[in-house]
Formats: sequence, structure tokens, C-alpha cells
Amino acid sequence: MTALHLNGNDLTLEDFEQVVLHRRAVLLEPDAREQVARAREVVEALVASDGTAYAITTGVGQLADVRISHEQVRQLQINLVRSHAAGVGEPLSEAESRAMILLRANSLAKGASGVRPVVIDTLCNMLNRGVHPVIPSQGSVGASGDLAPLAHLALVLIGEGEAHYDGLRMPGVEAMKAAGIAPLRLEAKEAISLINGTQAMLGVGALALLESRTLATTADVIAAISLDVLQGTDVAFDERIQRARPHAGQALVAKHLRKMLEGSALREHHRECKKVQDAYSLRCIPQVHGAVRDVLDYTRQVFEIEMNSAVDNPLVFVRKAAPDSAREKQPGKIGIDLEQHDASWQKVEGDVISGGNFHGQPIAFALDFLAIAIATLAGISERRIERMVNPALSAGLPAFLAPSAGVNSGFMLLQVTAAALVGENKVLGHPASLDSITTSGNQEDYVSMGMTSALKLRRVVENVRNVLAIEALAAAQAVDLWAPHKPGKRAQHALAEVRAVSRTVPEDRSLSSDIAKVASVIREGKLAAVLR
Repeated sequence: MTALHLNGNDLTLEDFEQVVLHRRAVLLEPDAREQVARAREVVEALVASDGTAYAITTGVGQLADVRISHEQVRQLQINLVRSHAAGVGEPLSEAESRAMILLRANSLAKGASGVRPVVIDTLCNMLNRGVHPVIPSQGSVGASGDLAPLAHLALVLIGEGEAHYDGLRMPGVEAMKAAGIAPLRLEAKEAISLINGTQAMLGVGALALLESRTLATTADVIAAISLDVLQGTDVAFDERIQRARPHAGQALVAKHLRKMLEGSALREHHRECKKVQDAYSLRCIPQVHGAVRDVLDYTRQVFEIEMNSAVDNPLVFVRKAAPDSAREKQPGKIGIDLEQHDASWQKVEGDVISGGNFHGQPIAFALDFLAIAIATLAGISERRIERMVNPALSAGLPAFLAPSAGVNSGFMLLQVTAAALVGENKVLGHPASLDSITTSGNQEDYVSMGMTSALKLRRVVENVRNVLAIEALAAAQAVDLWAPHKPGKRAQHALAEVRAVSRTVPEDRSLSSDIAKVASVIREGKLAAVLR
């Protein structure tokens, strides 16, 4: 793949996936480099004029009224990074670390942060050469963004902290040296621009969103097989029903189910049965799964806006002034000559404005909403598992899917495990974005707790994956028990992926490893692929 050029304006979820998971190279776009340089000139002029701007010539947080002298500016950068690197807990994964670097670089590339282009170049080099900072997962309250996680990232940028490189964990300075990257000596404004932002919650959330999209399609595949073995009807998936309530997600899921059920001998085997309607966990799959898909679409919209936003504080805004303008400088504006950059720009005027774009509330809401939605896939899946193992509900299947029930317990405990995971998801579904704890001497008096939302979502996604793995195992067992009748071709392809890692269960054995193996198949997108 050719390198992705960052400009802070058009990064997509697909671009994010290519860089973070598939190691596509990144570079700063030339036009964006010029915009970044112009914003930097405004910052340098402010420092030279001894003007006042938050975190440039003042302290931060409650210390915003403390004036920083010109001689102290560089020391402030180092102190800000070191003091804010106070995270605890298990480190984020390598992919999550990569996500943070990419998102931070793209936000800075927008040209509203006032950093030097070399800061973005260094972040790009870290991505391209595989230097991944060790970033503790806990310590962010989501405003002023993800301070602690981003500070741990910035530590490596200045040759401190720890990083993973070439499969080894080592001091950050050694990782940078091994990768041939020179650590930075941060200048005015650059520390706050590196540690102020939402990139930790957004990076963790975006990776969870990618997997949630795979889980949603996987759920459609498995649910169709479960419906088939439970002798359910496809009548509820009629296109006319979906057009009568035209939610996009509902229509797509119904289409998926119709595809999955095409050519099913199992369906034909019970077509003349007297059952009029199925239980909701079967009949309402389009309505439930479809609503999840609509939340996925909403979350993508929020995330992509955030990916291409300037989210530090203060922000630097530049504009071109007429070459011969004789107007007086207005208070708070900085004017400088830029003839060396572009002959058409003889002067740049800039505003350095304090605001609150670092606040994680939009992301926190979306993260919590996604956790609730994706947990629903596990909730309805567990109900279908229960129907397959319960002889009172299973349409003729043996109790607990055991060929010799009694001496064999079959899938009894798999349903219990699914119930446990669904129960945990109900706790994790409580929105962290409703919470707030005052920090920084009451300066930061309402925070988003967005990183907590992201970490909860990550756990929910893992639980959903395992519940769907259990349903896939149960459905595969049920199909084997209905032999010689078979489901449709797409379902058979999906079942072949399951059977490649888990054989049928004629008698009891531990199925814990089988669940893990099928969960890996799901994560790799092999079941979702049958609907492409």
C-alpha cells in the first residue's frame, strides 16, 4: 500500500484500520505541513512578544494564572510530560498504542495546535518503524482529554518512558535509538498539544467499533443457523415487513437472514409444521440486530468527526492578511512576516484561543451507547442458546444437545457460561459518562469519564465474542443432530469454519478451549465473511 498522507481532515475508519492493524505507512501531507508551519509561527511570535496564553506562557489547570518566563518555557514542556505521566494498570495493547499515535498525529496535522512539523514527523516515524509506547490503561477522567495516557506516549517522544520495539519491552530512549528516530526537545506549546486530547478513549473505542462491526455480521450468520435448527420460520424476514418500518439496520439484517436461509433442507423439512409465530429471539432478530447496526453507524459518525478534530487547548487560528495591510494589530492577535514560506503570504495574523475541545463527552456518550448496543447481541444470543439446550423449547432436539443425556450433560454449562457473561455485560453497560469527579483544584469540575467508557466497551466486546462462540458451537452441534438434513450453503460454509477448530461432541469433554478457538475464528472475521 502507498503511504497515507495525514492532513487532519479526512481520516476514515478504513484508513485507521489499515494503519493500526495492517501497518500502512503514514506521512504528513505537504499542504498540511505548510498549515502546521504557519500556526507554529503564531506561537513563536507570541512567545517572542512575551504575550500571555494558557499553557504557552502560563502553567496549566489550577495553575493557569502562574506566569512562565521565556527562560522557563522549555523546562515547562518536560515537566508537563513527566508530571502527567501518572497512569496505572495493565498497559494498552500494541494496537491501541498505535491507534493513539495515529490519532494524535492526525489531529496535530490539522494545523490548529501550533506544534512544529517535526513533532508530527516523529509520531509518523514511530508508527512506521514500530516504536509503541507502553501506556498504562487507567488514569484518565476524559477531560482535559486523556492526559495520563497521552503523557506516557509523549514520554517516549522525548526519549523517556518505556516502549515495545521488535517484540521487546525496553526504555523509550533505547527503542527510539534502535529505530533510528531522534527524540525531541519540545518547544513552547508542544507538551500541552501532545497530552491534551481524546486519543486514548477514541483509539480504544475505534478498535472496539471495528470488532463490533464484525460481531454484528457474525451474529446474523449464527442466528440464522440457530433459527434453522429450532425449526423457525423465515416469514418474519419478508421485505414488505421491513419496508413498513424502514430502519436501515433492520432491513439489512433481514436481507442477511434471507441469504443465510436460502436452499436450506432443514427449512424445507419442517415447512408444513403448524407453528404460526416464533419466539422474539428468533422472530425479532432483524429488529434487535438491526438496532445494533444503527448504533454502529451513529458511533462511526461521531468517531470520524473526532478523528479529524483539533482537540487540544489552546488552539491556534491563522489567516492571510493583505500584503500591504496597514491596519493595526488587535489585542490578542499576533502578526508576523512569512515571506520565507510563501510569497503570497506576506503576513499571518493569528488568534490563540482557550476552549474545551479536549472534553470527551461526545465520545463518552457514543462509547457507552455502543457498549449497551453490542451487549444486546449477547443477550439475545443467550436466549437462542437456551432454546437449543432446553428440551421444552428445542423443537425435538435432545436435552442439552447431548446424544445420551443423563450420563452426558452436553451443553448445559455452556449456557451457564453465556448467562454469566450476559450478566456481567449488564453491569458493564452502566454508562460511565453519567459520572464526574472534580479534578485540578475545581478547575476541571465536570469530566466525561470517557476512558472508563472505552475500557468497559472493550470488555463487553470480548464477552459478546465468547457468547457468540458458544451459540456457534451449539448451533453446529444441533445441525449435526439433525443429519442428514442440512442448512443452506452459506450456513454450511460457516459451520465448516467452526468444525475446523472444534469437532462434534458425541460425549462430554471440556469445551473451554473450543470456545476460545471459535472466538478466534469470529475475531478473524471468518464467519462474517460468508455474507460478503
